[in-house]
Amino acid sequence: MDNKPEFDLENAHKYFSAQCFNKAWDLIDKGERTPEEDEEMVLLTMASMWHWSQRPDQTLQNLSVGCWQAARIYALVGQADNARRYAQLSLDAAREGQLEPFYVGYAYEALARAEKAAGNQDKMDEYLGEARYTAGGVKDDGERKMLMDDLDTIG
Repeated sequence: MDNKPEFDLENAHKYFSAQCFNKAWDLIDKGERTPEEDEEMVLLTMASMWHWSQRPDQTLQNLSVGCWQAARIYALVGQADNARRYAQLSLDAAREGQLEPFYVGYAYEALARAEKAAGNQDKMDEYLGEARYTAGGVKDDGERKMLMDDLDTIG
Protein backbone atom coordinates (compact mmCIF):
# COMPACT_ATOMS: atom_id res chain seq x y z
CA MET A 1 0.00 0.00 0.00
CA ASP A 2 1.36 3.41 -1.03
CA ASN A 3 1.14 6.12 1.65
CA LYS A 4 1.67 8.93 -0.83
CA PRO A 5 -1.38 11.21 -0.97
CA GLU A 6 -3.25 11.78 -4.20
CA PHE A 7 -2.79 15.54 -3.87
CA ASP A 8 0.17 17.91 -3.79
CA LEU A 9 1.18 17.86 -0.13
CA GLU A 10 3.38 20.97 -0.37
CA ASN A 11 0.51 23.00 -1.83
CA ALA A 12 -1.83 21.61 0.83
CA HIS A 13 0.53 22.85 3.57
CA LYS A 14 0.71 26.26 1.90
CA TYR A 15 -3.07 26.45 1.67
CA PHE A 16 -3.85 25.29 5.21
CA SER A 17 -1.09 27.30 6.92
CA ALA A 18 -2.58 30.53 5.53
CA GLN A 19 -6.25 29.47 5.64
CA CYS A 20 -6.11 28.44 9.30
CA PHE A 21 -4.17 31.59 10.27
CA ASN A 22 -6.71 33.84 8.53
CA LYS A 23 -9.73 32.04 9.95
CA ALA A 24 -8.24 32.28 13.46
CA TRP A 25 -7.69 36.00 12.83
CA ASP A 26 -11.38 36.38 11.88
CA LEU A 27 -12.31 34.88 15.25
CA ILE A 28 -9.87 37.19 17.08
CA ASP A 29 -11.58 40.15 15.42
CA LYS A 30 -15.05 38.85 16.23
CA GLY A 31 -14.80 40.09 19.80
CA GLU A 32 -17.58 38.15 21.50
CA ARG A 33 -17.16 34.45 20.87
CA THR A 34 -18.82 31.34 22.16
CA PRO A 35 -16.76 28.78 24.08
CA GLU A 36 -16.90 26.62 20.96
CA GLU A 37 -15.47 29.45 18.86
CA ASP A 38 -12.70 29.97 21.43
CA GLU A 39 -11.78 26.30 21.09
CA GLU A 40 -11.92 26.55 17.29
CA MET A 41 -9.61 29.58 17.44
CA VAL A 42 -7.04 27.61 19.46
CA LEU A 43 -7.24 24.65 17.10
CA LEU A 44 -6.90 26.88 14.05
CA THR A 45 -3.75 28.62 15.27
CA MET A 46 -2.15 25.30 16.20
CA ALA A 47 -3.09 23.82 12.81
CA SER A 48 -1.66 26.86 11.05
CA MET A 49 1.61 26.56 12.94
CA TRP A 50 1.86 22.85 12.21
CA HIS A 51 1.27 23.34 8.50
CA TRP A 52 3.87 26.13 8.48
CA SER A 53 6.33 23.78 10.16
CA GLN A 54 5.91 21.38 7.24
CA ARG A 55 6.67 23.99 4.59
CA PRO A 56 10.17 24.13 3.12
CA ASP A 57 9.86 27.93 2.89
CA GLN A 58 9.20 28.50 6.59
CA THR A 59 11.30 31.31 8.04
CA LEU A 60 11.93 32.56 11.55
CA GLN A 61 9.64 35.46 10.67
CA ASN A 62 6.80 33.03 9.92
CA LEU A 63 7.53 31.23 13.17
CA SER A 64 7.57 34.47 15.16
CA VAL A 65 4.25 35.60 13.68
CA GLY A 66 2.62 32.20 14.20
CA CYS A 67 3.75 32.06 17.81
CA TRP A 68 2.57 35.63 18.28
CA GLN A 69 -0.90 34.69 17.03
CA ALA A 70 -1.01 31.65 19.32
CA ALA A 71 0.03 33.81 22.28
CA ARG A 72 -2.67 36.35 21.48
CA ILE A 73 -5.31 33.64 21.26
CA TYR A 74 -4.24 31.96 24.47
CA ALA A 75 -4.36 35.33 26.24
CA LEU A 76 -7.86 35.92 24.87
CA VAL A 77 -9.10 32.58 26.21
CA GLY A 78 -7.43 33.13 29.57
CA GLN A 79 -4.66 30.54 29.29
CA ALA A 80 -1.83 32.68 30.63
CA ASP A 81 0.80 29.93 30.78
CA ASN A 82 0.29 28.99 27.14
CA ALA A 83 0.18 32.67 26.20
CA ARG A 84 3.55 33.21 27.93
CA ARG A 85 5.06 30.16 26.26
CA TYR A 86 4.13 31.19 22.74
CA ALA A 87 4.95 34.86 23.34
CA GLN A 88 8.44 33.85 24.48
CA LEU A 89 8.80 31.59 21.43
CA SER A 90 7.79 34.55 19.26
CA LEU A 91 10.46 36.73 20.87
CA ASP A 92 13.07 33.97 20.61
CA ALA A 93 12.39 33.53 16.88
CA ALA A 94 12.45 37.30 16.30
CA ARG A 95 15.79 37.62 18.07
CA GLU A 96 17.32 34.54 16.43
CA GLY A 97 16.23 35.75 13.02
CA GLN A 98 17.38 39.28 13.79
CA LEU A 99 13.98 40.44 12.64
CA GLU A 100 12.98 44.06 12.32
CA PRO A 101 11.82 45.92 15.45
CA PHE A 102 8.20 45.55 14.29
CA TYR A 103 8.31 41.80 15.01
CA VAL A 104 10.28 42.17 18.23
CA GLY A 105 7.81 44.81 19.40
CA TYR A 106 4.88 42.51 18.72
CA ALA A 107 6.59 39.70 20.63
CA TYR A 108 6.83 42.03 23.63
CA GLU A 109 3.18 42.99 23.03
CA ALA A 110 2.29 39.31 23.29
CA LEU A 111 4.28 38.95 26.50
CA ALA A 112 2.43 41.96 27.96
CA ARG A 113 -0.95 40.42 27.06
CA ALA A 114 0.12 37.11 28.59
CA GLU A 115 1.01 38.83 31.85
CA LYS A 116 -2.26 40.73 31.77
CA ALA A 117 -4.09 37.40 31.42
CA ALA A 118 -2.10 36.14 34.42
CA GLY A 119 -2.99 39.22 36.46
CA ASN A 120 0.65 40.25 36.77
CA GLN A 121 0.55 44.05 36.43
CA ASP A 122 4.26 44.66 37.10
CA LYS A 123 5.45 42.23 34.40
CA MET A 124 2.77 43.50 32.03
CA ASP A 125 4.04 47.06 32.52
CA GLU A 126 7.64 45.90 32.03
CA TYR A 127 6.83 44.22 28.70
CA LEU A 128 4.70 47.17 27.59
CA GLY A 129 7.70 49.40 28.22
CA GLU A 130 9.93 47.11 26.16
CA ALA A 131 7.36 47.06 23.36
CA ARG A 132 7.00 50.85 23.32
CA TYR A 133 10.77 51.30 23.34
CA THR A 134 11.15 48.80 20.49
CA ALA A 135 8.34 50.49 18.55
CA GLY A 136 10.49 53.60 18.43
CA GLY A 137 12.84 51.71 16.11
CA VAL A 138 10.11 50.75 13.62
CA LYS A 139 10.91 52.73 10.47
CA ASP A 140 7.62 52.32 8.63
CA ASP A 141 5.10 54.85 9.97
CA GLY A 142 2.11 52.60 9.32
CA GLU A 143 3.67 49.62 11.07
CA ARG A 144 4.75 51.76 14.03
CA LYS A 145 1.23 53.20 14.34
CA MET A 146 -0.33 49.73 14.16
CA LEU A 147 1.95 48.45 16.93
CA MET A 148 1.39 51.51 19.12
CA ASP A 149 -2.38 51.31 18.62
CA ASP A 150 -2.33 47.65 19.70
CA LEU A 151 -0.20 48.52 22.72
CA ASP A 152 -2.72 51.17 23.71
CA THR A 153 -5.40 48.45 24.03
CA ILE A 154 -3.46 46.74 26.85
CA GLY A 155 -3.80 47.91 30.40
